[in-house]
Amino acid sequence: MEFRRLGDSGLKISEITYGNWLTHASQVENDVATQCVRAALDAGISTFDTADAYANTAAEQVLGDALAGERRESLEIFTKVYWPTGPRGHNDVGLSRKHVLESIDGSLRRLGTDYVDLYQAHRYDHETPLEETMQAFADVVRAGKALYVGVSEWTAEQIRAGHELAVQHGIQLISNQPQYSMLWRVIESDVVPASKQHGVSQIVWSPVAQGVLTGKYKPGADLPAGSRATDDKGGADTIKRFLTDEVLTGVAKLEPIAADLGLSMAQLAIAWVLQNDNVASAIIGASRPEQVADNVKAAGVTLPADVMTRIDDALGDLAEKDPAKTVSPERRPA
Repeated sequence: MEFRRLGDSGLKISEITYGNWLTHASQVENDVATQCVRAALDAGISTFDTADAYANTAAEQVLGDALAGERRESLEIFTKVYWPTGPRGHNDVGLSRKHVLESIDGSLRRLGTDYVDLYQAHRYDHETPLEETMQAFADVVRAGKALYVGVSEWTAEQIRAGHELAVQHGIQLISNQPQYSMLWRVIESDVVPASKQHGVSQIVWSPVAQGVLTGKYKPGADLPAGSRATDDKGGADTIKRFLTDEVLTGVAKLEPIAADLGLSMAQLAIAWVLQNDNVASAIIGASRPEQVADNVKAAGVTLPADVMTRIDDALGDLAEKDPAKTVSPERRPA
């Protein structure tokens, strides 16, 4: 495993982060989830990402149970706050001081830890003054409940404003967690330059485009049984935008590129996002332990410039690059 600094901090995290969105307490049974976490640890992954909203807080509990007994100082545990949790009451959502301070305590209890290494705003809250949110985050840090703070899917302008307030409050905003893959490149034009300017790294999710870049989906073919595209608990909704014959035909052109490098399609996709020097880590999920063992081999892989060009040529204009696609709900979800 290779490790990279997160933002301008001194914190180092594994190039591959294990995440449990859409899997723990949802798509896979708890014993399999624990096996996947053990596989991640065995592969050298030290960084684990979750959120209170995943499976309505149950995913945090599963991860905490799976990591119980591990040396806490050897792990980097990340979680997030914003989306509705619990009974989904009018204050069980957003980035108000009330919700932030109550949510961090719940997350720590479920994760079985005294602190998280990174506490992230899971989206931008347009209904709460940013000053209120950053003050609450600063209080969480000063209380020793989080070491650093980050955001997820914030625009360049929002990152700049958050960074300025973080500095004023004497804390470090060191990360953004956006979707990023060969097929979803909306952060490249605005978010990445702003992040570099302010010492913020990307921890990217969906580097294999919800599984499309693994090559398992074929143009004109039936969806594989048991795949994310057939999951009615949320997986099918997240992947459907990539399941067009045009996209799948372009993805098929990547197969010989991966073969020439001795990589699986998934390894190629994960290695591709790690070529971006503003990316500190790529988040992988897994429904089987062997998926972890395969995906982790992307760590430390360098893709030559000619390979990057071949990938661009294969996909043509299929990748989404519009920075306006980085957006948070105008109103808090109910």
